[in-house]
Amino acid sequence: PKRPLPIRILTFLFIASVAYATGFVMTIVTSPEIKELYNPISDAETLSLFTPEPGSAAASLEAQIQTHPLLAKLREDSLLGEARPHLKIPAPMRSTNLTGGTLLGDDMIGIPPIMFVARDGSRMVSFHHVGPALCGHPGIVHGGLLATLLDEGLARCCFPALPHKIGMTASLKVDYKAPCQANQFVVLRAETTKVEGRKAWVRGRLETLVDEDKGETPVVLVEAEALFIEPREAA
Repeated sequence: PKRPLPIRILTFLFIASVAYATGFVMTIVTSPEIKELYNPISDAETLSLFTPEPGSAAASLEAQIQTHPLLAKLREDSLLGEARPHLKIPAPMRSTNLTGGTLLGDDMIGIPPIMFVARDGSRMVSFHHVGPALCGHPGIVHGGLLATLLDEGLARCCFPALPHKIGMTASLKVDYKAPCQANQFVVLRAETTKVEGRKAWVRGRLETLVDEDKGETPVVLVEAEALFIEPREAA
C-alpha cells in the first residue's frame, strides 16, 4: 500500500539530508588542506620542499645559507632537529599566514626560515633573511617585524617542553640593542629558562650572522623574554 503523503515527504527529506551531510563530510575529509592538518608532514620532509628557481634571488640566498659554517655545525648536534616549520602549513592556507606566506618572498623574508630545535624544548637556533621591503626607516628593518620573529621563535623553542606541544603568548618583552640593516641573514637564538605545568618562560635574541671561525663577532640586535601558556582546551 502507498504510504501517506506526509510520511513520503518526511522520508524523502530525511534521505536527502543524510546524502547531503555525507557528501559535505566527505568533501571536507578529502580536501588537501584537512588531510595536511591531520596528517602533517615530518620535519625532515620540509627540508626538501623548497626548490627556488635557478638563477633567482631566492636561489642565491639558499646557496648562501646552506654553505654557511654555522649551519654545518648545528647539523652535527644530534640533540637538535632541523626543519622549515612554515612549510608544514598547507599550501592553500599560507597566504593568510603572516611570516609563512604574506611576508615570504623576494625583498621580504627571502626564503623559508631554517630552524634547529632541541627535542626537549630547551633551546633553538633559526636563520631568517630580512629584505628591504620589511623596513620602517630606509634600510632599517622595522622593529615590529623583529618582535614578530622573536615571538614566533621563542614560542617554537619551548613548544616541545609543554604537555601538548602548543602555547599562546602571554607576555613578550623586547629590548632593541642596535639597528637591523636590511638585506642580511639574522640568527635567532632562544632558550627555555623555566617550565611549570602549562607555562614556559623563554629568553632569546636576534643577532647578525657571522663566521665565528674567522674571529668575527655577531652584533646583538634585539633581546627578548616571553611567557607562553598552553590553553586548557589543548588537553
